[in-house]
Amino acid sequence: MKITASEVNKLRQSTGAGMMDCKKALVESEGDFDKAIEILRKKGQKVAANRADRESSEGAALAKVNADNTAGVLVSINCETDFVAKNDTYLALANSLADKALEHDTLENFLSSEFQGMTVAEKLTEQTGVIGEKIEIGAFKKLTAPYVGSYIHAGNKIATLVGLSGIVDNAAEIAKNVAMQAAAMNPIALNEEGVDATIVQKEIEIAKDQLRQEGKPEAMLDNIAKGKIKRFFKDNTLINQAFIKDAKISVAGYVKSADADLVVTAFERIALG
Repeated sequence: MKITASEVNKLRQSTGAGMMDCKKALVESEGDFDKAIEILRKKGQKVAANRADRESSEGAALAKVNADNTAGVLVSINCETDFVAKNDTYLALANSLADKALEHDTLENFLSSEFQGMTVAEKLTEQTGVIGEKIEIGAFKKLTAPYVGSYIHAGNKIATLVGLSGIVDNAAEIAKNVAMQAAAMNPIALNEEGVDATIVQKEIEIAKDQLRQEGKPEAMLDNIAKGKIKRFFKDNTLINQAFIKDAKISVAGYVKSADADLVVTAFERIALG
């Protein structure tokens, strides 16, 4: 089948692989973008993670936490251009909408709730006409825990929430540091149990294919692949990642250093751009 230059360029931008390698992978996958990424990885290419948030529009990603730190919400108020996203009036509206979002458990309830004399959904339509750009809710995530902390990255591009199992003296600092970790390192799950089985199986298959190309005996593949999966969990699950402020300990180790019984119960993350 015919592979266009724009398709090759898209794969190259997403993976960092060479132009010809990308073209060959697309030909082999018959134009299937996700399969092409797998082919590149199996051939040992260093491929950038395929993150869904790369397709997000401009806007403001915000986090709000209630007064007693037992619930938080992440919401992105999306627009079309960075120029609008940085406008003070737009940011004030986005923050007001985020405050409203904190009162609701689902996106549907939030959109149908009353806001400035109309529903939230109607307000978004109104502002689309006023601003001249499509304004919509790009993401909505709620989190509850004995203690909830938040972090918003500079420029409102990334927002995260973290839940802790209890309240300790410096819970705010701990939760913020772990939320910063989630923002910076973009883990795919809280722990090993949270990783989808299909993702684990795919990683095992990729590891085995790489090992075969290195000439490793078939009988050794399972054991070596298990080691690679352990590394995958360490790199991609929040509590097992090296703590960004002290790489000698894991995130779980950092939390326990504050209180032996304290654990991270959950996290949520949204991103723009």
